[in-house]
Amino acid sequence: MVEGSMTQGAGQGPAMRTETLRDFRVPVTEPAPYAVSAGLPDEAPVYGAYPAYYEEGARGVPPQPGYSPQPATPQPPAPPHPHHAAYTAHEVREVREVHEAAEPEPEADDLGGYTPTQRDLPVIGRGALGGPGDTVQVQYVPQDPAVAGPGPLYVVGDVHGYLDELVTELHAQGLIDAERRWSAGNARLWFLGDFTDRGPDGIGVIDLVMRLSAEAAAAGGYCKALMGNHELLLIGAKRFGDTPVSSGAGTATFQAAWLLNGGQRTDMERLQDVHLQWMSRLDAAVLEEGHLLLHSDTTAYLDYGDSIEDVNDTIHELLNRNDADITWDLFRKFTKRFAFRDEETGPGAVRELLGTYGGSRVVHGHSPIPYLLGEVGTEDGDASRGPEAVDGPHVYADGLAIAMDGGVTMAGKLLVVQLPLSD
Repeated sequence: MVEGSMTQGAGQGPAMRTETLRDFRVPVTEPAPYAVSAGLPDEAPVYGAYPAYYEEGARGVPPQPGYSPQPATPQPPAPPHPHHAAYTAHEVREVREVHEAAEPEPEADDLGGYTPTQRDLPVIGRGALGGPGDTVQVQYVPQDPAVAGPGPLYVVGDVHGYLDELVTELHAQGLIDAERRWSAGNARLWFLGDFTDRGPDGIGVIDLVMRLSAEAAAAGGYCKALMGNHELLLIGAKRFGDTPVSSGAGTATFQAAWLLNGGQRTDMERLQDVHLQWMSRLDAAVLEEGHLLLHSDTTAYLDYGDSIEDVNDTIHELLNRNDADITWDLFRKFTKRFAFRDEETGPGAVRELLGTYGGSRVVHGHSPIPYLLGEVGTEDGDASRGPEAVDGPHVYADGLAIAMDGGVTMAGKLLVVQLPLSD
């Protein structure tokens, strides 16, 4: 392991929590399945009356000193240009006034046949840890016939760059050892997406997950990941930069949306093609032992296919078009939330997804549990109702949905949980 490659912050100084924004919303339309809107009608409503999951008071992530946004390029994306001026606070405020959403997409160059779900890969060719040519060597461990078959199933909620918290929780569950190596044999581990933004070391999180994927496969288990809306956002910010895209409230850019949603300068500086390729190949949905795993608590998945395979294939195909408006539309759709929260309509929305894709429960991240419970922003001063009170998943919608985002960006808990739950 290259020293420092998995250290939180990577020399950035003290870790600072970047609070989420509550005033950043995503305009919504409901185009026909597979349709991609080049622009949204003026009358398109902002999804929901609830102001997303963002904290009041954090009025946007200020431009980070020394960061220069990347100019828009076709493909492959070029590194940031040293002569491009950094965003000013005024420009960020202007962007907030004219648009209400954001998130991007990655590359699809050949990566030696590697995909994040391939189980028999003992070595990942890398250039991201210590420089070009670095590799992560993993020793193959023959599986004990006495424990043949799938191991226990675990899921991880939104990480958002909090590498130290992730390491602590994985170690507590016996999934990694003191050296951050896979130690769970044939166990199965699924990340529900949103690896970067807001926290101090998103790239460190991705590097860890990529390495654990190879180590788990060599041990007879697996470590896999789903695509979250922040993967789309980071891809878009890197690939399309300041390219204007149409939103329901005017003209937007991925670059501005990424900044508003907690984009970290150090993550962008350390972002490599291998990270983009890995993110672009992540699936959006999977069915594991009766659990329909998704990132977002939305029914927007239904717009992309009538089977899990169709959904994943369609989203991959759309990302591979390398089109800013198409990627923006994907980001906008998967930033929608709270489809299961209403007591009257929520269970029906979950049943629609389960009836289409299978399974008996939906397991998702994306919307922090404190917001699903309506326990953030109250004025009664009851600290026990804040994010720190979350200590496990939230089961709701008539027991059909399990929320896994404990609100780590709000001083809540990063959840790593074994399924099925014992409730």
